Amino acid sequence: MKFGTFDLDVISDGTFALDGGAMFGVVPKVFWHKVLPADEQNRVRLGLNCLVIRAPGLNVLVDTGIGDKFDSKYSEIYAIRHERHLLAELKKLGLEPQDIHLVVNTHLHFDHAGGNTRTQEGGPVPTFPRAKYVVRRGELDFAKNANERTRASYLPENWEPLEKSRQIEFVHENCDLHQGISVFLTPGHLPFHQSVRIESEGRVAVFLGDLIPTRHHLPLPWIMGYDVSPLETLETKRQVLRHALEENWLVIFEHDHQVPMASLRPEGDRLVAVPASVPF
Repeated sequence: MKFGTFDLDVISDGTFALDGGAMFGVVPKVFWHKVLPADEQNRVRLGLNCLVIRAPGLNVLVDTGIGDKFDSKYSEIYAIRHERHLLAELKKLGLEPQDIHLVVNTHLHFDHAGGNTRTQEGGPVPTFPRAKYVVRRGELDFAKNANERTRASYLPENWEPLEKSRQIEFVHENCDLHQGISVFLTPGHLPFHQSVRIESEGRVAVFLGDLIPTRHHLPLPWIMGYDVSPLETLETKRQVLRHALEENWLVIFEHDHQVPMASLRPEGDRLVAVPASVPF
């Protein structure tokens, strides 16, 4: 998609599955099952969408999918399917790992940062050898000090090689990464979760990460059970969706494998995701 001075491409690292009850929190199954049916183990199929932002002399990758550093048991638990693969998707765009200048992690959960590193003889190494990885300092500290509830979502092999190679670039506030590309704090799922804003020629696109993982999470109370502060998620969503309507954002859903990009339209008392057409 041509988006002002940028080229935007949603690429995929395949799909995986998570428990439907956990994905929709307090929402009863009788409601969410109608829009996202569960399998025999109560899991729902989710996308692993990443975003490539291209400008002259700059290639940015937002999140890196789930990667392939897992054994068969791990793959079975999460029903991981690499129907598409991050590096193969980049290759279709004419990009090799060394062509990526910036990798932005919305957060460091395994399904968002798994492709940060890859397995090599001797252990995991950075997948993108020339890139700076943009991470919030607070998020890395939160990952390193995970508790019993959050520990399973964090895998040190997704960030420790980046520390050794000194490729992590920390951000602390809402800030510009490049003219027209910025990150801003969107807490609730995690205290230091961030989203990415792309602005060009009067248009705005936002990669939402796990704030609103799919179009089915647009209703304010449809919040994941994985969120550490669901009431904070509620207020963050309220503000973000208000701005999205006011500024006619293109929104990018990280885990919606059917509608990854959409504009939002009010319909009665709810918001509807209208799949993005090209050009937007």
